[in-house]
Amino acid sequence: MGDNNEQQRTLATYAVSEANCGGRKWKENPHPYRTCFQRDRDRIVHCSAFRRLDFKTQVFVPHECDHFRTRLTHTLEVAQVGRTLGRALKLNEDIIEAVALAHDLGHPPFGHMGEKVLDELMADHGRFEHNRQSLRIVDYLEHPYPDFRGLNLTNVVRECLARHETKYDTPICEDFDPSLRAVMEGQLVDLADEIAYTSADLDDALAAGWINVEQLSALELWRNAWAQAQSESPGAREIHKRIRACKAVLGSMADDVLATTTANIVKLDITSPSEAQQSPQRVVAFSETMSAAVDEMQSFLMENVYTSPRSKNDDISARRTISELFTTFSQKPSLLPQRYQSRIESDGLHRVICDYIAGMTDRFCKAQYEEHNGSDSRRGNGGS
Repeated sequence: MGDNNEQQRTLATYAVSEANCGGRKWKENPHPYRTCFQRDRDRIVHCSAFRRLDFKTQVFVPHECDHFRTRLTHTLEVAQVGRTLGRALKLNEDIIEAVALAHDLGHPPFGHMGEKVLDELMADHGRFEHNRQSLRIVDYLEHPYPDFRGLNLTNVVRECLARHETKYDTPICEDFDPSLRAVMEGQLVDLADEIAYTSADLDDALAAGWINVEQLSALELWRNAWAQAQSESPGAREIHKRIRACKAVLGSMADDVLATTTANIVKLDITSPSEAQQSPQRVVAFSETMSAAVDEMQSFLMENVYTSPRSKNDDISARRTISELFTTFSQKPSLLPQRYQSRIESDGLHRVICDYIAGMTDRFCKAQYEEHNGSDSRRGNGGS
């Protein structure tokens, strides 16, 4: 199981160690020099669903500018923030990294609009939610081993994925006790996700020209960050101040999580992973002041970026592409790849189609639409 003794010396008592990893569904021999959580991380990094994140939209369509975040670069930023804070809190960094790298595997193409459309299409067939899909991917859809389906991740990493919770994510805990929270490593990834996307979406929106510094001056989180950038680099060009201010937004949120969580550990007397799960409140958290400032920033981004009229055309295109492609596959299942056709009897046609489309990159989804629906749509969506 790797160097378990060394790990025990560096982890806090409330961190998850290999001894309480929950095991795997399929028993495996330990690796000579990698911990079980390092193996989880490596399996995630090498799976095909992880590679496909490279061309899935985060917020801004990735191919319209080389600088915008994709779902993959967002994922890497979550892992970086999570590991940094995890190390400071003496949590298990390998669990944090594994969960961070897998937390968005279930996202479909075209960002949150893609998820909304798939959920509507699956309303009578079990619904669609990207946290549940992430777990489905690592448990079933990835199939690299000859003796079983899935990546056979440790149970604690699976549970963190199932319990992933942010303002826009609702945990799906059908396989786990709903009365418990995620362990602290999972709770930390939740906030690392918020920290990463809040600061990154702000940065991308400014770079895209969808918002400007003047609009942000009403927001407490930005005012403090801009004042810090001004103080540290008073003679800098505005673009550099803007970049430094976005970094200061991230830094202030991270600093607050570290200070608040450290205080909560003492206040709640958290000395074990199970106590963190049974705690009456989240142990890893923002302070009330920071939480209010983050809510204010996220409300601004929702109004001016995520639901901006500028995104309307992309949303209309995403809805049409996914909806019509879903209908085409429903009417002609023979168009599905053979490996998907082979699962129709066991999983149901609609779920198989949902799995196929959800796994697509934006680019591949558009190509499939053009191949199967493009000519008909140019003739008026009905053919002749």
